Amino acid sequence: MNKIEQARKILSELKVPLKQQADLCCLTLLSMADIKPKDNWREASNKWIRIHDVINYVNEHYCISYAENSRETFRKKAIHHFRNAAFIEDNGEATNSPNYRYRLTAEMLQLIQCYGSREWEKEKQCFLDEHDNLINLYSSNREMLKVPIVINKKNYTFSPGKHNELQKAILEEFAPRFALNTECIYVGDTTKKDLVKNVERLKELGFNITLHDKMPDIVFYSEEKNWLYFIEAVTSVGPIDPKRIIEIERMTKDVGAGKIYVTAFLDFKTFKKFSEMLAWETEVWIADMPDHMIHLNGDKFLGPRYIKWR
Repeated sequence: MNKIEQARKILSELKVPLKQQADLCCLTLLSMADIKPKDNWREASNKWIRIHDVINYVNEHYCISYAENSRETFRKKAIHHFRNAAFIEDNGEATNSPNYRYRLTAEMLQLIQCYGSREWEKEKQCFLDEHDNLINLYSSNREMLKVPIVINKKNYTFSPGKHNELQKAILEEFAPRFALNTECIYVGDTTKKDLVKNVERLKELGFNITLHDKMPDIVFYSEEKNWLYFIEAVTSVGPIDPKRIIEIERMTKDVGAGKIYVTAFLDFKTFKKFSEMLAWETEVWIADMPDHMIHLNGDKFLGPRYIKWR
């Protein structure tokens, strides 16, 4: 089976409609994963690229000649649908900006790197459990599946899936308990990367967001305390580990507000899976136990508690 057919098999197993299994879509997936005809899927990567780069990649490595004016065809027939399926994300730039780029999401990258291995079925099921597939999304009940959420007293909807289920819990359960009277200045969605993004506030606070930066899933700001809460909602990838701390610190090197790092999980089982990866001096919140937090903070919270245990 050649690489185009393998890409088609991946799309099929991820329950993509037949129209989005066409050669052009398969070639788009291969380009975005930087997979050449003789490469192994383990070598897949997710660099930021433009549609122009996708066309050049296909022409160079798969000997198919697409003209430069095919960009809109790639956008409409592949890129648009891949975003809806949470296969790819954009960098948040204006669509007419020369810096506007796409890449595979971390979850999609992790998944396709397993293609052809014993881990494929397990990883594929995890992905499908967390993201609604395109066949369902494009069905007549699409709007019924969306999850209503109120953010900063405005009504929004999340696309369905475990990741957004956790984000909803963070906004509705974590914030009133541990981030009271804060403003949500950023929250993403699996199909719309920047669902809420207060650009003016981010600039005012000193954020320096470049093309390659990835915002945390949710950012709260307390003006009263001058605190920022950086929260990652983790269902399968992306906890706040030491590498993630460095990435966020680089993005916020000019920020004077106090920084709080929180990794959120739906349940204790998922927390245990990632517990050894978490960075010290950070916090953990588990939606199943919303009244409590786990502090990986050494002596900051060390001391006796003068309460009577029942």
